[in-house]
Amino acid sequence: MTTIDPSLYLSNQPKTRTPSANLGKEEFLKILMVQLQNQDPTSPMDDREFISQMATFSSLEQMMNMSNSIEMLVQSQLVSPVIQYSHMIGQEVSYMGVDQETGEELGKVTSKVVAVSQSEGWAILELENGDKIYADAIIQVSDPSTKDETGNGITE
Repeated sequence: MTTIDPSLYLSNQPKTRTPSANLGKEEFLKILMVQLQNQDPTSPMDDREFISQMATFSSLEQMMNMSNSIEMLVQSQLVSPVIQYSHMIGQEVSYMGVDQETGEELGKVTSKVVAVSQSEGWAILELENGDKIYADAIIQVSDPSTKDETGNGITE
C-alpha cells in the first residue's frame, strides 16, 4: 500500500499568507475555486457568469503571454550586434593591422566596411580589403563621401 505525504494535509499547510500587489493566474484560480466552494447551494452561480470569468481569465493570460513574447523580441533586437553596427556599412574604418603569421603590427590600415556579421555575440566588420575585424578594434571611423579625389578631407 502507498503512503501519503503528510506535508500535503491541509492541517500541515502554512496558516499565514504573504500579501502580494500582483494578481496572477494562480491567485485568480484560487479566488474562483473559493467562490465555487462557498456559493449558496440553493442559488448556485450563474453559469454564464462563470463562463464569462473563465473567458476573461483566458484572454488575460494570452495578453500576458503575447506581452512577454514582444518584450523578448524587442530585447533581442536591441542587443543584436549586427543591428547595432549596421550603420557602419559604407564607412571607412581604421585599425591596427597585424600579420597573421608573425603577429607583428603592420601599422594603421584603412578600408571600407562592406558587411557586418556576428560571432559568439561579437560584431565582426567585413572590409573591402578582405579583412574581418572585431568592431572594438576600430581606432577611427570616417565618411568616405567627405573626401575629395586626392583622399583629403573636404574643407569649406
